[in-house]
Amino acid sequence: MTWSSALKQTARSGLTIERAKLTPVIAVRGAAGVALVIGVCLWRGNPALAVSSAFGAFASGLVTFQRSMRPRPVLALAVAGALAVSTFLGYLVAAHLPAFVLLLAGWTALAGMAWAVGPVSGLAGTLTVAIMLVTVTLPTSVLEALQHAALIFCGGLVQAALILVFPVRPWGVQRDALADALAAEADYARRLRHDPVAPFDPAPLMDARLASAVTPRQARRRPVQLHGPRGLAERVRPVLASLADPVVGAPAEGPERDRARDLLQAAGTVLDAVAHAVRHDSPVRLPPEAMATLEVPASGPMLHGAARRSAYRLISLLADAVELTDEPVQATRPTTEAERGLVGREEGSHLLRPSVPRLVPVALRALHRETRWSSPVFRHALRVGTVAVCGYLLGTALPFGHGYWAPLTSVMVMRPDFGQTYARGVARFIGTLVGVTVSGGLLALAHPGPNVCAGLAVVFVFLMYLLMRTGVSVTSACVAGYVIFLLGIAGEGWTQTVEERVVLTLLGGLLAMLSYALFPAWETPRLRDRLAEWLMTNGRYALAVLDRYARPAEGRPRQVREALLDARAARAAWEESVARAEKEPVRHRGLSRTAATAAGAALATMGRVTMIMEAHLPGKDAEPSPGAAAFAAELRPSLERAVHAVRERDRLEWSALRAVWERWDAESAGQGVALRAAGLLVDALDDLAAALSRGRGGRKRAAGGEAEGTIPPAQ
Repeated sequence: MTWSSALKQTARSGLTIERAKLTPVIAVRGAAGVALVIGVCLWRGNPALAVSSAFGAFASGLVTFQRSMRPRPVLALAVAGALAVSTFLGYLVAAHLPAFVLLLAGWTALAGMAWAVGPVSGLAGTLTVAIMLVTVTLPTSVLEALQHAALIFCGGLVQAALILVFPVRPWGVQRDALADALAAEADYARRLRHDPVAPFDPAPLMDARLASAVTPRQARRRPVQLHGPRGLAERVRPVLASLADPVVGAPAEGPERDRARDLLQAAGTVLDAVAHAVRHDSPVRLPPEAMATLEVPASGPMLHGAARRSAYRLISLLADAVELTDEPVQATRPTTEAERGLVGREEGSHLLRPSVPRLVPVALRALHRETRWSSPVFRHALRVGTVAVCGYLLGTALPFGHGYWAPLTSVMVMRPDFGQTYARGVARFIGTLVGVTVSGGLLALAHPGPNVCAGLAVVFVFLMYLLMRTGVSVTSACVAGYVIFLLGIAGEGWTQTVEERVVLTLLGGLLAMLSYALFPAWETPRLRDRLAEWLMTNGRYALAVLDRYARPAEGRPRQVREALLDARAARAAWEESVARAEKEPVRHRGLSRTAATAAGAALATMGRVTMIMEAHLPGKDAEPSPGAAAFAAELRPSLERAVHAVRERDRLEWSALRAVWERWDAESAGQGVALRAAGLLVDALDDLAAALSRGRGGRKRAAGGEAEGTIPPAQ
């Protein structure tokens, strides 16, 4: 993509205003927190303190609107504490330009590294820099700086208290995540009626798993409807796929296919009903037609073989889903905590979420992983720190005054990837232009006093909370109006808040965009690494399943489950990288867009086939499969070579693996789910080789050394 095309696409994306579900009650609660702290401080007669406390309440409320499974009061308090520390440190050195510049550079770089922990942490770090830049401009002494910092923390404390006193739809985020996962399963079942190999996006299941993670304390208060349906949704998906697949399930045509289509339609209806019940905390209401379809017919079209087993399993799982949603489930308190990333391992019926103190080593490990030159997060931290300093120095040197507005704009728009940075830069400039024009015009015409400015600031912050999900340009306009009226409480003139802020906003946006052009962290060259990681994790998942067929008595369900979760995470990373790369103004380096699409489809098929094999795992008393053992033995080194070949742009070769499968097929006379699924797996790997052979542009590099992340030996 050329630079002109990339800029047009990102600008269009940033200026897009989307229709979103509004939450006026939650917006009123957040605006009430801001109004409360402003009112108390104005009542005490100190406008400067009112501004500080209002910024704390505003930022704490803003973070609680982000998509996070953490309790909202915890988020508000954490952000308020970080804001208080950053602001106090800024006050201490604000009068000394060199010291403040050093503090700004270091703190901004650290805030940029916070994106390694997660998007909510990244936003929180960004807000600490933004509030530091604004509040340190208010004149104060060191003693009063402590008071400002304390009031900023009190602003977050007020938001946390309001969330506890006036809860709006408790556990609503968790309910929505679980309901979205069940609804995605329902849609998948209906699509399988018409396309037996339809793809499935695992993102809703991943979100539901994150949402289901709780601390032991939360587990005692979690609604009963949030206990069981997620696990059933995980087990329903492979059963749906195995029933619909024409190779291992119902035949492609005939009465059995008609019966399978009816079962899939009924499954979609039941899953939608369960999703509605979970979302709205209501009983499950099932149509009689769906219940009749799920009854085993005494006569008529009947399923046979693997399809029959899948149908019985599907009916049983759907019945369990309805029962678990309608009836109370006794929760068992977990006794151990084992971290796995940011979410603990499953113990009993719970996923264990680390407490806030135990998140500290997890966050430190995430920061350590990203502290390398090739990391986009590390390059973002260096980039945003440099831009903040340059913007502050330029803004200070210009004759406008209020030079903090330029670095404030840069920090708020910059993100670790190109697309978001440029889209937000355009959107923030347009939104700020509208916001300062409207608010500046009101100040110029009406000359409102401090109390009226406080009221208008609350109105703008309410609109920002209400319209937050509609677009960056709308949010920027509301934030600009809020900041201007808030500073108007402290006596800022309107002439100091319109022209200069438009110019400085443009300067900050241009600095942010120029920095990414001069010091980029393109995602396009990383596509092959992401693809290799997905292939590697898919291979581990396939090997874990095949080992269960080869040695049923030694089967470990945990190994299969962990391999599946790793494969999902790698797929999500690949899809995110592809989405970012599509917006970048760089030519492909070894992987064109067509090749990336075909390779992704091949690996998605590989994952689907492995999932079908998992749906028919043998019991521990089943006979070992020598064919599966031989296939797994050859698959392991073949995958090691393939992972290395993907990274080094070499040719993939699967002829040895196909030869092993053909021997297995001849010895088993074409019988068995594992055999037929393994054949589909080899076909998918051949498709991957064909896709990459079309994208092997560029000079081949010398192949040497061990491939990174090789497949582990069989356990």
